Amino acid sequence: MTNITVENIIGYTKIADELDIQKIAEKAPGFMYDPNEFLGLTIKLNAPNVAILLFPDGRAICTGAKNMDDVDFSIKEVVNKLKRIGIKTKSKTDIEIQNIIASFDLGKELNLSSISKTLMLENTSIEPDKFPGLVYKMDDLGATLLIFSSGKIVCTGVKKVEDASKAIEILKEKISKIEIL
Repeated sequence: MTNITVENIIGYTKIADELDIQKIAEKAPGFMYDPNEFLGLTIKLNAPNVAILLFPDGRAICTGAKNMDDVDFSIKEVVNKLKRIGIKTKSKTDIEIQNIIASFDLGKELNLSSISKTLMLENTSIEPDKFPGLVYKMDDLGATLLIFSSGKIVCTGVKKVEDASKAIEILKEKISKIEIL
């Protein structure tokens, strides 16, 4: 399996049936709220370095986590902060992953035009005047790979780290077959 770097895990859960965002903002120092800029409330944690977004409908979205333990810990930490200021929350929350962003460096320069033409991959697009990389969509895994001439690959759209690793491994195999690497 390819050794990838997880850049960001975005997790979602419902921590309450509804949240009074204005009340939370007034009671909780360090929670950021500007309804003219964003309808949700933002809480930034330093350890781990994540942001939690709270919405009036009770949703909480964690972004910036590097692993699932960080997502779980961060949501529990915010729920505890809310309870300390008297906000009622659900006793159990199920966290769903919305997106994982991972990266990998092939360590070699790539000719994107050649890859695009030679592999004739379905679901690819290359428009150098609009984006400096090749976009390759793997519908079966739900992955979108951004491939750069530097050899760096960014995978997004997956819900499991294993799927990001698998998508990058499949791409590496396809590229190696045409001896571009």
